[in-house]
Amino acid sequence: MALPSLTADDPEVLSHHLLVLPGDVGHDEVEVLAASRFPHAHQETPPTLTPPRPVGARGLRTSQPPPGVLRLSRHSTLVGPFTLDPPTASALGVPTSAGLAYRLHAPVERGTPPLQEGGDRDGLRRAFPDGLPIRDEERTLGWLLAAARRLGGAVRTATATILVPDPAAAVDLTVWTDIWLEPDAAVTVMRRAAPRAYVNLPTTRWGGPPPGTGERPVRGADALDDAQRRALHAAADERDMATLTAPPPMTSYGCLADLELDGMLALEVAGETQLPPAIAAVPWAARGAVAYRVRWEPPEIEELHAERPSIQHRVARGRALPLVVALTRAVHAAVGGEITDEMDFVVDPADL
Repeated sequence: MALPSLTADDPEVLSHHLLVLPGDVGHDEVEVLAASRFPHAHQETPPTLTPPRPVGARGLRTSQPPPGVLRLSRHSTLVGPFTLDPPTASALGVPTSAGLAYRLHAPVERGTPPLQEGGDRDGLRRAFPDGLPIRDEERTLGWLLAAARRLGGAVRTATATILVPDPAAAVDLTVWTDIWLEPDAAVTVMRRAAPRAYVNLPTTRWGGPPPGTGERPVRGADALDDAQRRALHAAADERDMATLTAPPPMTSYGCLADLELDGMLALEVAGETQLPPAIAAVPWAARGAVAYRVRWEPPEIEELHAERPSIQHRVARGRALPLVVALTRAVHAAVGGEITDEMDFVVDPADL
């Protein structure tokens, strides 16, 4: 496929956010990731197959083929791919290993300056010190960063800041299915990956109201006489007893495994109706799905949101990642369904 090339001094290049990717990334991969985040994404102009042709009286100039246009939303498009050679990459400040680039055409919508407290894993605070992107620019730029993280690329913002998301930072995975496992079954599955796993449920029982409840007046119930007060509390006791003997169906729970110096491994199970677009499109998920979220909780939670976490965090993350993968495989083997990563992109079980 002959693609148009990117030039470092083009005003169109310098004034837009750029997604740069390794040269072996196929456009179909980018299109799938776009559809995973934007349900109505579609190709308005396919990437060209027309080779460059000589133009001019002597054929000394070359006509560039037109770039493809991928519609992300009503207001935004992704233009490309363009070829990116090392000198151009160097001039733009992006990794010279990149071989492809896409140009984001989105409205410039900025909000208030970012707070200086808290984490900034993607580096947006230093890229937009005067005001963070909001609305459609925030959504589409967030997708650029997610795609760069998934595909091993980088983003050059229109403010000339280079953002290189660390793919290894996206540890958590989720299994989506229509099968519900009770806590005892789920912890049995979890113990295939983490033998010391346990169900994280309350272990104490409620002992009822304290002595004297309903026998003396309290503020707000002064108008009730003794008989009314006793009848009200008797009805409450009856309802409590009915709830304790026939509790409502469980809608969520969690299992944990202590990784000692490396933090905790968690399996969070819940029924959900707000689904990622890629899962919502699956027929069996039309009315919701059960989410089995496999999460790693580091010893220092704030390190999860650091753009450059400490070496201790990265070492612990490297040891925890195989356990996250093993637990995800075990859950998927037990309940089937689909797997998504931290960016809500679908993951092929064979790639784990």
